[in-house]
Amino acid sequence: MPRLSYRRALTRALADEMTRDDSVVVLGEDIRVAAANVTTGLLKKFGPERVRDTPLSEQAFTSFATGAALAGARPVVEFQIPSLLFLVFEQIVNHAHKFPLMTGGQCAVPVTYVVPGSGSRTGWAGQHSDHPYALFAHVGVTTVVPATPADAYGLLVSAIRCDDPVVVFAPAGALDLRADVTDLVPVPLGRGIVRRAGTDVTVVAVGHLVHDALAVAEELAGQASVEVFDPRTLYPFDWDGLVESVSRTERLVVVDDGNRSCGIAGEIIATVVERARLAAPPRRVTRPDGAVLPFAPALDRAVQPGRDQLAAAIQLTLKDG
Repeated sequence: MPRLSYRRALTRALADEMTRDDSVVVLGEDIRVAAANVTTGLLKKFGPERVRDTPLSEQAFTSFATGAALAGARPVVEFQIPSLLFLVFEQIVNHAHKFPLMTGGQCAVPVTYVVPGSGSRTGWAGQHSDHPYALFAHVGVTTVVPATPADAYGLLVSAIRCDDPVVVFAPAGALDLRADVTDLVPVPLGRGIVRRAGTDVTVVAVGHLVHDALAVAEELAGQASVEVFDPRTLYPFDWDGLVESVSRTERLVVVDDGNRSCGIAGEIIATVVERARLAAPPRRVTRPDGAVLPFAPALDRAVQPGRDQLAAAIQLTLKDG
């Protein structure tokens, strides 16, 4: 198979699942013209009944997707901007997520919410640059953040096949990545993966930051053996896989492109401390507390976690203990 981009992997997953299952439909704003370049070609292949442009009302079409799922469809909803998830938190969390639980499993709500371009890298300003995956993990909605084209395909496929709501965050920093992919297969939800084996410290990296972590691990190869753990799914989290890694290295650093307070990095550290012995205090590299990203590209990038910060955190952790 030729080199596949992350963005095209998402497109391929949608097309394959729509071919496999007639109940899969895609809806969102300007998806027929593929405004986010993820739904390219779907209208021509599957027609207007299964590729539905929606009015400019996130609450309306997110509620519509819940009703469609209750009636037997498997909707995939595309959001152009991650901050729009704040508008539909009620529809996803209080309705789609809770209906199966509050009815004792008498209904299923198999909706997939796809957020292509989550976060920012090129100056999208304050109301377009959020990465709110920690909010959905907090309330127990299945939440995935693929780092590679193969995982973008495999996790989206698994999300569409899941009978519960799933939010798929496709980070802006990963969308244009390309990789040689030998096989496109579903990736199980809730299972992390060690991207690089190491013995001195475990680095947990979320989404596109996996590639930064791998680059830093290579830069530090002469000084330390860095293991890179990619959780892939933030809820449910693969705690057993991570604890196995940390139990060997006895050191932990987390790099996460979310705000520091109440972020997923803090939860990862707290849970590992409860379950594993560490030889040094854990460290986290994140956006600052309450960060709102500026429009200026240089300031945008300055607010986000970077390789220099990660390398410094790793070195400090290795010196401690």
